[in-house]
Amino acid sequence: MIGTVTLNLALDVTYEVDELTVGGSHRVGAIRERAGGKGVNVARVAATLGHQVLVLGFVGGVAGEAVAAELFDAGLTALLTPIQGETRRTVAIVNGVDGDATIFNEGGPTVSADEWRAFGERMPWGRLGVLACSGSIPPGLPADAYAELAVRARHHDVLSVIDAGGAALVAAAKAGAVVRANAAELREALGELEVEDGAQQLVGLGATAAVITDGARGMVAASNKGVWRALPVERVSGNPTGAGDACTAVVAAAVAESPEPDWSVVLKSAVAASAAAVLTPVAGDIDLAAYRRWQPQVTVK
Repeated sequence: MIGTVTLNLALDVTYEVDELTVGGSHRVGAIRERAGGKGVNVARVAATLGHQVLVLGFVGGVAGEAVAAELFDAGLTALLTPIQGETRRTVAIVNGVDGDATIFNEGGPTVSADEWRAFGERMPWGRLGVLACSGSIPPGLPADAYAELAVRARHHDVLSVIDAGGAALVAAAKAGAVVRANAAELREALGELEVEDGAQQLVGLGATAAVITDGARGMVAASNKGVWRALPVERVSGNPTGAGDACTAVVAAAVAESPEPDWSVVLKSAVAASAAAVLTPVAGDIDLAAYRRWQPQVTVK
């Protein structure tokens, strides 16, 4: 089972309006509510690809109840830790004129030390094949919270895949996780350098492997056995929001099946899944037909 950790879960609310005017009054058309956060997107993609998933995170208040209900309705098994604070909301206002979305992201509730301890104590380590952690860290938790979870996971012989940037990326590498980031996050953590060199540096710091998305240039993976770059099959346009989460889902599934997967094979699936996610309007969804068509066509060097 893939356990997906989203420490800063959200209720994603989408309003559709005919035209967005700053300072104006708007009549809202369709309204959609959906459980959100990067880890939830990972869980949705992994489930679509046929894997068992368990959504882990904090929920509180009315928004938290709505998140739990939507996960249940979506068929996603969840083990959620209650907190005193109110689960954050993100609001997307979609402009009917051109389809552009204006996004408002709340910061998230403060999580207390006792709530963090309760989260750790409820972890069903014996059921997990891998722990996939991603998304922002809410107020109250240490900056290296995901690295702390990776260390705990190793004590239970569970590998972690951590999608993070900056100092959190370095901490996750030192904790021995498989680390995931995009090229900008990699350079934020390590400075200006080639993606291949940065991925190797993360492995040198202790990461089991590093998988870095590099936009239109494809994707890079590094382990102590080598470095690989996968090239995209074709340029796609659409919503790139969930592309990195689709990559994380594929990587987590591969690690759950084998602690030392063939990274050249993993990259073929990860590139195809990321591109197929861009074709869908909502993060967490994937165009399965496109994924299956592109996966065998991806070139890896």
